[in-house]
Amino acid sequence: MSGTARLYGGTDMSEGALERDIIADMTSPSGGWREGSPSSYDRGRAIDTEQLQAFLEATQPEAAAAFELASPQSQVRAQFLNRVQGYVTNYGVVDLLRKGMNHSTSTGSFEVFFYGATPSPGNKVAEQRYLANRWSVTRQLRYSQDETQLALDLAIFLNGLPLATFELKNKQTKQTVEDAVEQYKSSRDARDPLFTDGRCLAHFAVDEHSVRFCTRLAGKKSWFLPFDKGWEGGAGNPLNPNGYRTAYLWQDILSPASLADIIEHYAVRLVEKDPKTRKTTRRQIFPRYHQLDVVRALLKDSEANGAGQRYLIQHSAGSGKSNSIAWLAHQLVSLGGDDSSVFDAVIVVTDRINLDTQIERTVRSFTQVRSLVKHADKSKDLREALANGTKIIISTVQKFPVILQDIGNTHRERRFAIIIDEAHSGQGGKTTHAMSSALGTAGEAAEEEETTEDKINRIIESQKLLDNASYYAFTATPKPRTLGYFGRLEADGQKYPFHVYTMKQAIEEGFILDVLKTYQTVESYYKLIKSVEDDPEFDAKKAAKKLRRYVEGNSHAIQAKASIMVDHLLGNVIRPRKVGGKARAMIVAEGVERALDYYFAIDAYLKKLGSPYRAIVAFSGEHEHSGKNVTEASINGFPSRAIEETLREDPYRILVCADKFQTGYDEPLLHTMYVDKPLSGVRAVQTLSRLNRAHPDKRDVAVLDFYNKTEVIQKSFEKWYRTTMLADEIDPNTLHDLRAVLDGVGVYGQEDIDRFVEMFLAKEPRARLETFLDQLVQAYRELGSEDQQVEFKGTAKAFVRTYDYLAGILPYRNPEWLKLSILLTFLIPKLPAPIEDDLSRGILETVDLESYRAEQQTAISIALGDEDAELTVTAPTGTGQRPDVELKRASVIFEEFNRNFGNIPWTDKDRIRHLIGVEIPAKVREDKKYLNAQKFNDEQNARVESDAAVLRAIMAFLKSDTELYRQFAGDPSFKRWLTEMVFRETYDPKAGEEEHLDGPPSPAEDGSPD
Repeated sequence: MSGTARLYGGTDMSEGALERDIIADMTSPSGGWREGSPSSYDRGRAIDTEQLQAFLEATQPEAAAAFELASPQSQVRAQFLNRVQGYVTNYGVVDLLRKGMNHSTSTGSFEVFFYGATPSPGNKVAEQRYLANRWSVTRQLRYSQDETQLALDLAIFLNGLPLATFELKNKQTKQTVEDAVEQYKSSRDARDPLFTDGRCLAHFAVDEHSVRFCTRLAGKKSWFLPFDKGWEGGAGNPLNPNGYRTAYLWQDILSPASLADIIEHYAVRLVEKDPKTRKTTRRQIFPRYHQLDVVRALLKDSEANGAGQRYLIQHSAGSGKSNSIAWLAHQLVSLGGDDSSVFDAVIVVTDRINLDTQIERTVRSFTQVRSLVKHADKSKDLREALANGTKIIISTVQKFPVILQDIGNTHRERRFAIIIDEAHSGQGGKTTHAMSSALGTAGEAAEEEETTEDKINRIIESQKLLDNASYYAFTATPKPRTLGYFGRLEADGQKYPFHVYTMKQAIEEGFILDVLKTYQTVESYYKLIKSVEDDPEFDAKKAAKKLRRYVEGNSHAIQAKASIMVDHLLGNVIRPRKVGGKARAMIVAEGVERALDYYFAIDAYLKKLGSPYRAIVAFSGEHEHSGKNVTEASINGFPSRAIEETLREDPYRILVCADKFQTGYDEPLLHTMYVDKPLSGVRAVQTLSRLNRAHPDKRDVAVLDFYNKTEVIQKSFEKWYRTTMLADEIDPNTLHDLRAVLDGVGVYGQEDIDRFVEMFLAKEPRARLETFLDQLVQAYRELGSEDQQVEFKGTAKAFVRTYDYLAGILPYRNPEWLKLSILLTFLIPKLPAPIEDDLSRGILETVDLESYRAEQQTAISIALGDEDAELTVTAPTGTGQRPDVELKRASVIFEEFNRNFGNIPWTDKDRIRHLIGVEIPAKVREDKKYLNAQKFNDEQNARVESDAAVLRAIMAFLKSDTELYRQFAGDPSFKRWLTEMVFRETYDPKAGEEEHLDGPPSPAEDGSPD
């Protein structure tokens, strides 16, 4: 034991003092522990024989006598202890504590239990067994069997069986938790009985400020995870006014009641079998602090408040949500006891195929009831599962609303817990209403005399928070609408998640990796030439987008970028043996065609280099390529379901993806991502977070981005780096304003709304409803102008989206809003879109690619702001309108396009490119006057302030870059082009709005008229 003597005769600040304080806390009357003796520890069998003997004599005296436990030299005793040791070696201590063990002697056969579980109310026998448990803590435990007599600082036991070990360190002696981790790795031999796999629940490294734990010691490969509470949105622990910051570990988490709960409901030793080798492996699972904290908090609140609640859990990607969901689902089933269960069934909504297997495996670790978990793809599956007493039912987001709509009236008297995995606005709106209608008591069967008004009121009630269902929504990236549905209103008027484990904390703790730490952009430089004699005019903005896609998808560009990717992978990932030589890479491509082009280019380049490595391509469906139809299976040579497993095996090192594996794919071997598609917002966070999964050999990750600007990626991540909250809600008066616009157009009248809703709710033949809607469509066609049609259709979509959101959260009813929403929902898809000419059509027939090169930029670390993010839900108050089209001649478009990449004879082209493309737009984007102009003025006034901001930015670089200033001041065309380019890059017509209201799946989500 290291430490220092009391300084100047004052307080003992040594490691020994920390150890004594822990023991004093644990063995106090409120602590519930007793101090064990190192001398009673059997080093060969890893058992405190004194405590085991005392427990068995108190609870099973006949067995204790038969095993001759009081006779240290007895062979009968030795045989029993050897069987205990062998059982723990094969199945783990958790299994022995839960299930017990059969043992026979010459006097008879005994069913031996080694732990008295937490009793249910009124069960006196179980209560006596529980009170007989002997929770003991031993200091300076000499565990080694050799002459070194190595000792541990602390070890804790339950009825003589070891549960955890501790190495303590003291910052006063310049040692920290990291030194304790290193001591476990270098000085604690995993072959010693106490440290063999499954012998203990966990091994803890502790100092006054921080805690780490490991479930399986393996020398230098031992993987210690954080077990801190978190502090100020990041890693660490908060100040403790009553003592050590880490006192929660021994005072709360490892109190006898808490540890009993962990043994009974969390700790798992999973048995996994490799389908190829048939080899069986066992893996000990112990909850991390945030997992234990969120599940316990949810259970406590659910038991106190019953069904009808909503919970939003914002936990970072890669933080172990699957285990949290499994633990929660298992315990919600039994919440409240057999006679007064809070819920009749738990429904898990997920898109992850492997989650049902994980939940079933976890649940079956705690119970032998095989009918407890079922996957439901159809309403029939759900009905059968509930009829058969199935308690946990798993379904997909797509299937679940259909299932619920088909349930009818059968289950409306039951109470449900609905766990939503990766909740977004897709689980709000009509999906949430479908859940409510099927499960809610408000949707009870209508009597024959029920009027249309009664039906309307019933639908409104079914859209609101149900009395018989609670929602548990898990997501790393809550959008405003998600916060609106599931967040909790606090005293400051904002909605917050129920529980948060931030991306910041996960990164700082090392539980996930920072995917933005090594972010490298690859700039494209190219020159386009006009290939026709004419000089036609095109829509400038649309043409620019098409030209970008043309250039980046050109075969020469694909080959150039593919070679950069492969060279980077071989030289920077495989050769340095990243992730212990097992690193994999992912290419994120824009669409199936681009993914296929990349796959074949990479395959050809690898073969050209003589490399043994190969790529896998992933896309959905069947597509035409090079004159023949292909699927991912036909190209890869193995089934689609085998992609994840096959990627882990050589020679496969690269996964080329088109909209697959970019969400919900957890592969710790993924080290590098090559991005060649636009990413922003939630999609950017979800896609790049595929890299963040931790692995014992994974020290870093890398991103090469061929498409996006670092500012966009930074802005995307900052929303969900810390706690995300909803600052304000939509004003319901928005619906009054939108309806006023719609009513004034003259497509329908009040009598049309009433008549259609009456026919619809009366379930009249569809043909009759179609005829009615066609009459309204004709009225729409006869409007005076196409602009009126655009205005009506855009406003109708806005009304449906806004009502769909507000219906689930408003505390009052408005039947007129619902009736109009029903009519518009069916009318909108039938409204023809005004014919718009594609004024960029033909641009690609007028262009050739003269030159192309891709150049890697310096890798940077993207820093994120250390503050919580406020989101707002802004209703679409404007009406639909056509965008203004700016026509430019092809030659002008090409000239402008090429100028971006340095046609002016600069002295230092790279420096000028960086100034024009990065530094100046960045300065303008941050210009306060320009920001205010965007927020409070129209586009024309904002443009004036943008031009002024460009001049201010160039003046800021005057000392170091006079050449750029001379060109800007002396060349009016260059000045015009630069100010226009910067304005296009920086102007945000929705400045000040964090997020806009998401539309339902149908009608279309965008605000366009078609």
